[in-house]
Amino acid sequence: MDNVPFYDLAVIGATPAGLTLADDARAAGVRRVVVLQPNGQQPASPPPQVDLFVHDPVRHIGRRPSGHAVLTADDVCVVARHVVVAELPQGVPRRPSFPIPTEVADRVHDRFGPWADPEDDVLVIGTGESAVTSVRRLAEIGAAVVLVMSAAHSAQLSRIAKDTLADLERSRRLTVFTHSAVVAIELVGDRPMVRFGDRRTPDLQFDHVLFELGDDLSTDPLDVLGIEVESDALEAVSILRDRAIIWPRAVAADTLESGTAWRQLAARLAPDWTPPPPPTGHEEVEGLRERHYNATITHLDTAHSDLWILRVKPDHEDTAHVAGQYATLGLGYWEPRADAAPPVSGARFEKLVRRSYSISSPMFDRFGYLFDPHRSDELEFYIVLVPLSPERTPELTPRLALKRPGDRIYLGPKVAGRYTLDPVTDPTDTVVFLSTGTGEAPHNAMVVELLRKGHVGQVVSAVTVRHETDLAYRDAHRRLEQRFANYAYVPMPTREPHVPKRYLQDLIRSGDLDDLVGGLDPETAHVFLCGNPAMIGAPTWNDDVPSFPQPPGVVELLMERGFMVDRRGAVGTVHFEEYW
Repeated sequence: MDNVPFYDLAVIGATPAGLTLADDARAAGVRRVVVLQPNGQQPASPPPQVDLFVHDPVRHIGRRPSGHAVLTADDVCVVARHVVVAELPQGVPRRPSFPIPTEVADRVHDRFGPWADPEDDVLVIGTGESAVTSVRRLAEIGAAVVLVMSAAHSAQLSRIAKDTLADLERSRRLTVFTHSAVVAIELVGDRPMVRFGDRRTPDLQFDHVLFELGDDLSTDPLDVLGIEVESDALEAVSILRDRAIIWPRAVAADTLESGTAWRQLAARLAPDWTPPPPPTGHEEVEGLRERHYNATITHLDTAHSDLWILRVKPDHEDTAHVAGQYATLGLGYWEPRADAAPPVSGARFEKLVRRSYSISSPMFDRFGYLFDPHRSDELEFYIVLVPLSPERTPELTPRLALKRPGDRIYLGPKVAGRYTLDPVTDPTDTVVFLSTGTGEAPHNAMVVELLRKGHVGQVVSAVTVRHETDLAYRDAHRRLEQRFANYAYVPMPTREPHVPKRYLQDLIRSGDLDDLVGGLDPETAHVFLCGNPAMIGAPTWNDDVPSFPQPPGVVELLMERGFMVDRRGAVGTVHFEEYW
């Protein structure tokens, strides 16, 4: 056993997502990375400086006393600090929502297979990484391929999966439709005719149609793959999750999203896996921290890898603030990042990067009573990781992603903001909070403040997010609903396949908000808005004439119903956060 190869990271499965993870890890400074590819599958070329083993499938993962994982198959044994399973488990294929006529059943498939012939015209309808693998294999045998994949699903693919599709498009072996949806398949002549719901896309005929809509798994993916993991080795194992696969509720190992796997893994295993720090001495960095930081991170609750609830305790112990206000957090440019952006050098290296965040709030204290901010020496913040992109290099959150409880941080000396409950003077008024994403942070504090002070009017907090996992406070809000009959929480995920896509504007247009509060009356209601400026839709004014952005935001819809928006020198009944 002592002579087996040792790696920092072992990836099981040379899928696009697995190869992306291996490449990103090497780029971030992880020295020894291996990809283990089971026999019988054509391995893609590994990234530079990444080893590739073609072997029998890994069937067992144990653990050494040192904590390292031991991977064994019939013909290979590898030791690794961490293991990521990137193979895609196969469960029950998901089928389209419309019926498939029996006369075309032999040409409509849910798995790549021997039915594919060179020079066939094949339509692939896909939602995840497995669709990219099938598209590549079809193109390699010479088939002409059209892929239907929404822009939202395309954005969630791993980098190498995206590059694969781009390369196939450039070589004219693939056409991608991102704004078309298949609504029916019929038999015309001897081949399937595919009907599209977009008028811009004509009906097209193909030799074969392949649905790659993902699988439903009834058991743990490790069981499906036939990989036995000893219980004490589970903490050294993660599974790459393709959003197209519906997972069972209980999964033994930690899961990573395909498109952001390395960022998640680096954050979870920090500090051991952080990228190399900028070329400067440890003593210099500690001196900069001592000079600039004035608070301590006391709590970090990771809703998922990109979303955190953070609590900070200032050295001066003064946390006085009004619900809805914001404070400034900061870290030095010398701190390491959780992404691949280059380190800062020169005069900026010794400076702080600062950003304002609304102060959020727990719903309850440790005894189960409503949280009282006056009895706390901490401030709570609700923060989302801003990803690196060609258009922007975020400076604070990629550094914050590597911090843990006990680490030091900068907290601005003053809290500020006029976005407060001051306009609500009647305890019988209806109060509605509408937000997007982490924009619900100030509303959390405001909701607790209203209920703590005995507000008797209807209180509603509605928030739109992309996925249900982006609702870090949902369980606490449900407890509030159980305790207070006049409170309702309305989470609205927009990218879950089982939930109709609705936005806050739709909540108003449909009349559902009126139903929640018994009628939204501008004489007795206040509406608070925080989040995406497009959702708010704040007007510009020419004297007393408002000009609204398009498409309409919430402000325009409310003003059409007689609400007045806050203006300089005049308090209305629609209030919005302006520091965004």
